[in-house]
Amino acid sequence: MSPSRRDFLKFVVAGSAAACPIDLSLLARPEAATLVHAAEAGAAPRVDGEHYEVCHQIRDGHGFGRIPVSNRHDVVIVGGGVSGLSAAYFLEQHDFLLLEKELHWGGNAYLEEYQGQAFATGSAFDVKGSASEQLARALGLRLLPIDSPDPTIVRGKWVPDTWRGGLDELPYPGSVRESFKRFRKEMLGLDIERNPKQFDSVPLSKYLGGYAPEIKEWWDAYGPSNWGANSSEASALVAIAELKDMASDKADPRVTLPGGNGALSRRLAERLESKHGEQMISGATIVRVEPQSDEVRITYVHEGQLRALAAKFVVMATPKFITARIVAGLSSRQSSAMKSLRYCPYPVINMMFDRRLYDRAYDTWCPGNAFTDFIVADWVLKKAPGYHQKNYILTFYTPISEPERPKLLTEEGCRQLAIAVLGDFQALMPEFNAHPIEIHLYRRGHPMFLPTPGTFTKQIPAASRPLERVFFANTDSIGPVSEVAGAVEASHRAAEWVKARMAGASPSAAGASGA
Repeated sequence: MSPSRRDFLKFVVAGSAAACPIDLSLLARPEAATLVHAAEAGAAPRVDGEHYEVCHQIRDGHGFGRIPVSNRHDVVIVGGGVSGLSAAYFLEQHDFLLLEKELHWGGNAYLEEYQGQAFATGSAFDVKGSASEQLARALGLRLLPIDSPDPTIVRGKWVPDTWRGGLDELPYPGSVRESFKRFRKEMLGLDIERNPKQFDSVPLSKYLGGYAPEIKEWWDAYGPSNWGANSSEASALVAIAELKDMASDKADPRVTLPGGNGALSRRLAERLESKHGEQMISGATIVRVEPQSDEVRITYVHEGQLRALAAKFVVMATPKFITARIVAGLSSRQSSAMKSLRYCPYPVINMMFDRRLYDRAYDTWCPGNAFTDFIVADWVLKKAPGYHQKNYILTFYTPISEPERPKLLTEEGCRQLAIAVLGDFQALMPEFNAHPIEIHLYRRGHPMFLPTPGTFTKQIPAASRPLERVFFANTDSIGPVSEVAGAVEASHRAAEWVKARMAGASPSAAGASGA
């Protein structure tokens, strides 16, 4: 087989090793001819990855030394995802310092490019009028309307607008279609706003009994993609609220840009770096945050060196499973609430093709496959005047269960996952039987918290209550699911809390809860 683009497929694995650092060689494997490294002879694989060495030492109880404080600030922001970047933006008139573990900014809303074309590695879209969309506009970004009801491909048939007129076109027996309609009618009749705790206390599966099993199959694809949990683990409140939105007659409120919400994080980072670059440190892993009587001591590792600084206040823009391990002084109840939150492992696969295969919808659901759904990366640009498409990029969402997290630890595990996704896609419809130019797999071990029963109404409020000098700002401080709007809303609350505290207000007067 000659080493050319026609004969080889470049397989790029990127993102976090889910539980421990590993050395990925990404060597060619002749026996897996459908998925072989090296698009061109001699091409070196690009391997990106989040850095977990120090984090794992914290997890394993490693003790770090205590060194003198080298600098002091009004506020230190821990975490450079959308929440941390937004907090810095809202606090830019103050003496802030932003610390981020990775060498890049953006967290889970991280944009990548292929030959100049942007694509999402995770967080894909926003909603018009949300806190994050308003922030994007303030930064000069105009997110474009998606305007495309979600279809489903099932049993080789493309079904438009699944939960409205599409129910009549599902390729199931009439009794199954009627079961879908009955489920929709009965769920829409539930008043979830009157008593949200009631619906948040039970899983969606409680409401699936007596309906056709195909309905559960659909939700077991939709739930893991959107919030990381299947019907047996997802709060009924979350799922029923989502169905009410999908089945309504309202126009599609979603907006995006190529690269998804990574476009927002990139613009935020560029804006902050141009004005406050000296107040932003990447590659800095926090190992300890210690609230004291008149300040907070922050210890971190940067460029292999242990460093320490102090701040009047700290904003923890980090997931709670990390926060609980590094913030001292948490009550047992708050620490337990933080540690009770569960997070899904979530690889995202992008496939680059040299021709357009599909342009019938933005986000298409495919229950029963190795992936849950796929989106067209340039959907909102394809009709723009003067737009010329170089390549065709499809983004496949491939959440896996928590017990499957070890699959992300090895090249072979990632390779097999990509092979399964490609095979299932090629078998969906005859026109999809095409070979991509490249496959990029971006893996994250814990990107989204699971909205299990009670998480929204019980665990999040308990986990997110501010300390005397520490505010907890992250999408898992808002809920009910992980969304970029929640990240921005949490950061805005954090900024207002810090400003009020600096003006002399008590923690309770400044805002006692992040939820």
